[in-house]
Amino acid sequence: MRLLINLLLIALIIGLGYLLVHSIEEPIKFKAEKDRRENAVVEKLLDIRKMQEFYRDISGGAFAPSFDTLKQVLETGEFMEIKALGDPDDPRNTEAVTYDTTFTPAIDTIVAMGINLDSLRYVPFSDGAVFSVVADTLTYQSTKVNVVQVNTPRSSFMGPYADPRFAQYDNSYNPNSLIGFGDLTKPNLSGNWER
Repeated sequence: MRLLINLLLIALIIGLGYLLVHSIEEPIKFKAEKDRRENAVVEKLLDIRKMQEFYRDISGGAFAPSFDTLKQVLETGEFMEIKALGDPDDPRNTEAVTYDTTFTPAIDTIVAMGINLDSLRYVPFSDGAVFSVVADTLTYQSTKVNVVQVNTPRSSFMGPYADPRFAQYDNSYNPNSLIGFGDLTKPNLSGNWER
């Protein structure tokens, strides 16, 4: 009888030890994985934001309403660079100021940056999920402006950690919240991770 009680106590101690280690280990794993996944998504969003800015430069101010349009324009479009020869602000300048305009294919810059336009739309750590893109125009402070918003829900890339129960380890964590940049109500390209 005494041996049976000792065996039960040993099993209970091992079980409690496992639960203790698991209760400490799970929040640490969640935090590390959340940071790793969110950092990868933020890096992709920064690339998308840069490509939207390139598109805006090429298109004369508009943003791309889809990844197909973004890719097509960036593969075929050119950046215009204007250089002033002479100093237009120097009052002692007796020579006429001339301007030199050059065009550079956008794709050359994009390739040099190491950005793949074919995979730009896909959310990292997802099963083929695509970022949502909405581009529009609005009147802001009596001026017509172009706006864009790109985002994805955290649940699309958090995998097994997309369960709301993990919010107990991080009060600000909500798997249904969106991570992205831009705003459809005002001209703003800030990411919500930057606030």
